[in-house]
Amino acid sequence: MLQEKITQYTEEINAFSTAKAAELEQFRIKFLGTKGIIKDIFDEFKAVSPEEKRTLGKVLNVFKQLAESKYQALKEQSTETSAGKEEGLDLTLPGEGFEIGSRHPLALVRKEIVEIFNKLGFIVAEGPEIEDDWHNFSALNFPEEHPARDMQDTFFIKKGGEKGDIALRTHTSSVQVRMMESGKPPFRAIMPGRVYRNEAISARAHCFFHQVEGLYVDENVSFADLKQTLFYFVQEMYGEGTKVRFRPSYFPFTEPSAEMDISCTICKGAGCQFCKYSGWVEILGCGMVDPNVLENCGIDAKKYSGFAFGMGIERITNLKFEIKDLRLFSENDVRFLKQYKTTLI
Repeated sequence: MLQEKITQYTEEINAFSTAKAAELEQFRIKFLGTKGIIKDIFDEFKAVSPEEKRTLGKVLNVFKQLAESKYQALKEQSTETSAGKEEGLDLTLPGEGFEIGSRHPLALVRKEIVEIFNKLGFIVAEGPEIEDDWHNFSALNFPEEHPARDMQDTFFIKKGGEKGDIALRTHTSSVQVRMMESGKPPFRAIMPGRVYRNEAISARAHCFFHQVEGLYVDENVSFADLKQTLFYFVQEMYGEGTKVRFRPSYFPFTEPSAEMDISCTICKGAGCQFCKYSGWVEILGCGMVDPNVLENCGIDAKKYSGFAFGMGIERITNLKFEIKDLRLFSENDVRFLKQYKTTLI
């Protein structure tokens, strides 16, 4: 009885010749599926006598191999047909090349910033994006009532703890604190990284962005050193014709403090929406490191002095590539990113 079934189904398999996908799938299910004919025959085979098993075992294995090889051969034929004849493709034509990707504009500018400061002897330092209150605020001379500690500006993760609240860092200044705590002057480093602030998303603001902060601490460091360092950076980044100006400002961790503007690279100083028709764009904050910050990090403020600065990579990139809406940086729009193929480095 079992031998007759095998003979019958062998003839059916040999007669099957179509390579159409739908019918081929029916063939697979009928013969090779978990509830298919081969499975049933093997179940029946378990009940035959030992004498019959010696004879039928070889026949059954040949039958199974026949079904599998038939299915595989027709499947390959079906793939070739669907890729060629049925879709009207000429398989002798050369294939389409892979499209070369491009660096993200923020990555390009970050790399350029790092290279510029490397020429001045600045190394790159990094730190965690989740910070405690001490490294993010207290060590940097932020008073308890400072608005930056409010939930409106900071994404807090956990309240309280040995070193205060835990939050997503609001600036990479926390890396400066960690560097000064764990080493001895002189320090000359920049700290690129992502930071987070609880702000409404618009063309000029986002809840996360990228910063590069810098720190130089040594004996006899002056504000003149700071100005010359930043002036060199601007000339290298935007060209020798770019104008620079410093305006007095306030930051808890620097004293004196300033904001640095450059002539708008989009309108060339004539006035546009991006520069609010002033001809100037603020690109960074800077100042001399407050002696309290040095002392908080275990550095003798009477012997050492230093300067610090911080800039948003998005703002630098806006001016570098004349991009007016920083939301484009995080939308993953291929049409936008393709514009930077020529700047692949």
